[in-house]
Amino acid sequence: MELNLQGESLILHHYGSMFWPKQKLLTIADLHLGKIEHFRKHGTALPDLSNAIDYIRIEQNIAQFAPKEVVFLGDLFHSTLNKSWLIFEEWVKRQAVQFTLIVGNHDIIPLHKFENLGFKILEQLELDCFCFTHIPETTELFNICGHVHPGYKLRGRGKQYLGLSCFYQKQNQMILPAFGDFTGNYYVTPEKEEHVYVLSEERVIQAI
Repeated sequence: MELNLQGESLILHHYGSMFWPKQKLLTIADLHLGKIEHFRKHGTALPDLSNAIDYIRIEQNIAQFAPKEVVFLGDLFHSTLNKSWLIFEEWVKRQAVQFTLIVGNHDIIPLHKFENLGFKILEQLELDCFCFTHIPETTELFNICGHVHPGYKLRGRGKQYLGLSCFYQKQNQMILPAFGDFTGNYYVTPEKEEHVYVLSEERVIQAI
């Protein structure tokens, strides 16, 4: 879906990423790599497919949009170092784009490890009319952020509903869905003049 915000064209992708053509900038929130290994360490049996799917989707986005820069809006990793880091290192080395990490509350891996891979590390990024952060912030510029993992419940005629991840647009803010496949959602209740764009398997659909 192509959306006009602050006079700028932005593309919302059904994987949960957002592309800004003018700046050739791809934005991804809340990947939470290593979360599966974190839970396995504490005795929860989980399949080892989620992160592989995430990497494939990022590579597909890079191939489709050909960005100059990929900005991760925090919580790139879920916890401390585990074997997911070695996979991540090898994956980054194969990519031909600039990576930037806006530090999130889960990003507790030493930041120099990211810098050694060529990452730019920022607390926030101000670019033209936008301010990119991890946690939603009230700023003079239009805020693009993550952290919340927004979702929305599409309700049927009966009591059934379908819960889907979504982009959540507030008055001066766009909250991106969590890109990670194993993250969960916080279901939002939009107020007047707020908008929700849900993710289907093939496209983004405006629900409100």
